[in-house]
Amino acid sequence: MAIKSLIINPGSTSTKIAVFEDETMLFDQTLRHSNEELAPYATIIDQKDFRKDMITKFLKEQNFDINSIDVFVGRGGLVKPIPGGTYAVTDALVEDLKKGVQGQHASNLGGILARELGDMFGKPSYIVDPPVVDEMIDIARLSGVPEIPRKSIFHPLNQKAIARRYAKEIGKKYEDINVIVAHMGGGVSVGAHEHGKVIDVFNALDGDGCFSPERAGGVPVGGLVDMCFSGKYTKQEVYKKLVGKGGLTAYLGTNSMMDSVKKMKAGDPEFTKVVQAFIFQVSKNIGAMAAVLKGNVDAILLTGGIAHQYPVTDGITERVGFIAPVKVYMGEDELLALAQGALRVMTGEEQAKEY
Repeated sequence: MAIKSLIINPGSTSTKIAVFEDETMLFDQTLRHSNEELAPYATIIDQKDFRKDMITKFLKEQNFDINSIDVFVGRGGLVKPIPGGTYAVTDALVEDLKKGVQGQHASNLGGILARELGDMFGKPSYIVDPPVVDEMIDIARLSGVPEIPRKSIFHPLNQKAIARRYAKEIGKKYEDINVIVAHMGGGVSVGAHEHGKVIDVFNALDGDGCFSPERAGGVPVGGLVDMCFSGKYTKQEVYKKLVGKGGLTAYLGTNSMMDSVKKMKAGDPEFTKVVQAFIFQVSKNIGAMAAVLKGNVDAILLTGGIAHQYPVTDGITERVGFIAPVKVYMGEDELLALAQGALRVMTGEEQAKEY
């Protein structure tokens, strides 16, 4: 019998939902939230009932019987570092999602909404591979400054889904392969997957690895210290240069890789230089992860929105193809990845983990 799941993926100004029957999407919808609608809510968590009402209202308008849902699945938030997997939404998990123990983010609402709707209809609720999945080996945590350990904050939901997809395509299990996955979107993360665990990864958020459309990545530390103590910028302004206004945005005034590639194709020298630098940096990150895996790499997988830009993926392939075969998975499908995570538990393929 097919299992129906309701998937909830909250973003800062939208809530994406989808209904799946096993791995087949029946329908999806992006519920938009204007600044005016969100203005009355002081915190992200305060938006919970507003978003829940929008979800249930939309399903009623579609004449969809929410009682037919077997499992409710939310995008995981910034909880404590945990290994990858599908987690039951327990009271402890809800509490930490509300607190935002590693920060307040719209994704924190995913598990909370899944739990409340699940409880309303007497069905289980889960989160899958939240952004704080941490499977790094101990030596990968050392940065050189004991007070500043390296952190695992990246795109585990899509990275692991793509790695599983590749494993299935070659007739193996995720736990039996070694791959390097580069997720390239608004943020970029490059991870070394060894036998089902991401043993090292470049932090996609603040200050590690290559630059991205909106983030600076790793920058020369001495220059950053000078900037911080120059008296020209507040702490918030410096951080904004690193996250939000860094990378492509800082160099070119746009966060669109698609537009940047178009201008590169048209012969613009500045856009060409920055796009080529992006390719260069992603390739260096992949090379570093090949060293982490001691050269034992089955494949290099390129994914995320930027993977649609073939001059970028071709450029990376030219630089790293000597390491292992390169395969491109354009875009990301986090809604399906969430459905698959819950399905593995519901069918008994995996045991749900407890937070």
